[in-house]
Amino acid sequence: MTANASGSDKDRVIIFDTTLRDGEQSPGASMTFEEKLEVADLLDEMGVDVIEAGFPIASTGDFEAVSEIARRVKRATVAGLARAGQKDIDRAGEAVRHAAKPRIHTFISTSPVHMKYKLQMEPEKVLEMIAASVARARNLVPDVEWSAEDGTRTEHDFLCRCVETAIRAGATTINIPDTVGYTVPEEYYALFAMLRDRVPNADQAIFSVHCHNDLGMAVANSLAGVKAGARQIECTINGIGERAGNAALEEIVMALKTRGDVLPFETGIESTMLNRASKLVAAVTSFPVQYNKAIVGRNAFAHESGIHQDGMLKNTTTYEIMTPESVGVLKTSLVMGKHSGRHAFREKLKELGYELGENAVEDAFKRFKDLADRKKHVYDEDIEALVDDEIVTAHDRIKLVSLTIVAGTQGPQLATMTLDIDGAHRTLQSTGNGPVDAIFNAVKALVPHEAKLELYQVHAVTEGTDAQAEVSVRLSDAEGRAVTAKAADPDTLVASARAYLGALNKLLSRAARGESGERIHSTAPMSI
Repeated sequence: MTANASGSDKDRVIIFDTTLRDGEQSPGASMTFEEKLEVADLLDEMGVDVIEAGFPIASTGDFEAVSEIARRVKRATVAGLARAGQKDIDRAGEAVRHAAKPRIHTFISTSPVHMKYKLQMEPEKVLEMIAASVARARNLVPDVEWSAEDGTRTEHDFLCRCVETAIRAGATTINIPDTVGYTVPEEYYALFAMLRDRVPNADQAIFSVHCHNDLGMAVANSLAGVKAGARQIECTINGIGERAGNAALEEIVMALKTRGDVLPFETGIESTMLNRASKLVAAVTSFPVQYNKAIVGRNAFAHESGIHQDGMLKNTTTYEIMTPESVGVLKTSLVMGKHSGRHAFREKLKELGYELGENAVEDAFKRFKDLADRKKHVYDEDIEALVDDEIVTAHDRIKLVSLTIVAGTQGPQLATMTLDIDGAHRTLQSTGNGPVDAIFNAVKALVPHEAKLELYQVHAVTEGTDAQAEVSVRLSDAEGRAVTAKAADPDTLVASARAYLGALNKLLSRAARGESGERIHSTAPMSI
């Protein structure tokens, strides 16, 4: 039996999401009742075909969550998991009975190691349990799925007998899970091909794949099973699940959508909701998504390499095989960092609204590279602060050349400063009651003036301990006229020096407009 999409030459693949059951079994990933309902609503909205809502007999809370999800889900089939025992099956049936499309998913182990050590049952007893459990479930709901736990390590002859028995007893879906993430794509393909060929009533059920990611092949194995005839894929948002997790729903969906040429299958998932679903599940489980996670990771549509950025700016298909919009991401991110090139930097400046001449761009790019070597992530705000500082200080008469600070619990603090004053370098050491006071005292000694400090303020441009500090300094002259300047740098003390000098340069510029603008040589106090 296959599920075909109407009006399409591609076979329809059923997406069975088990985030609320297998995903929640991840250590530390349990969700509250309200969070489960929120996730279920989103799964239903995005087009998931089957929502495995939980394991009803596990706890009263799980039963209540499955029952409420069954009541409120509008489109999807709602499944409850059950072992082969009567109590499990009855409890699952009770939990899903209010669903528009209820399903009981029952399972039992079939591999030699599981039958011997876990079940402590002989094969014939397992076959009896399969027949009885599926028949009991089928009396409660019309849609019954049966799973062969540890199916990929089960002897083929016995697995064929189990599948035949389950279908004869009324199972409409047959799931052959790779419970321990042991198989490889070629082997899993051959397993489904064998079952569909050897089991007499195989055409009476839909075959399903359920792959764990212990060897990192859950998605590849799932797709191999589909190519061999399976038409249901069991998966989870973000690939969460026991141990190394399950096949990731978003990777499955986008693999089928992107590579339809070699995977002629389709799903009913609205792919533009994948990013939203990923963020929701990450939030409610407190399981962060790794930055380089396929499809929904923070870096999935981010480019820092200068070569890649140059290609992306010329044509996005050079380095992106799908659009960020197709998975619900607003746009491609050209991450500015130490690997970024001039082309990307110019485009980022345009994006931020700056129109600079070639020399100004080169100067800003050099400062950007210096900054990128000092902090991991260069944000737009960092670049804005850097360029603003570059524009403001381009024609300053006084510029900071170098600054060294000695600070700590043993005072006084010492600042050694070199300034470029009208093209000439001058160096001086000064002490102060704290490093900032020492810096400002050094400036006063190198450029004597009577300006009064009215404001000194610091805040972080972005988050993180390596964020740039933006310092604001306001100085007033002898007549009470005030100017304010800002400067940003990962080193708060360097930013403080630049901000103070920026304000001082503004006062000098104002004074020069009414005077001769002589070069600064005298050590006498300036009339500002």
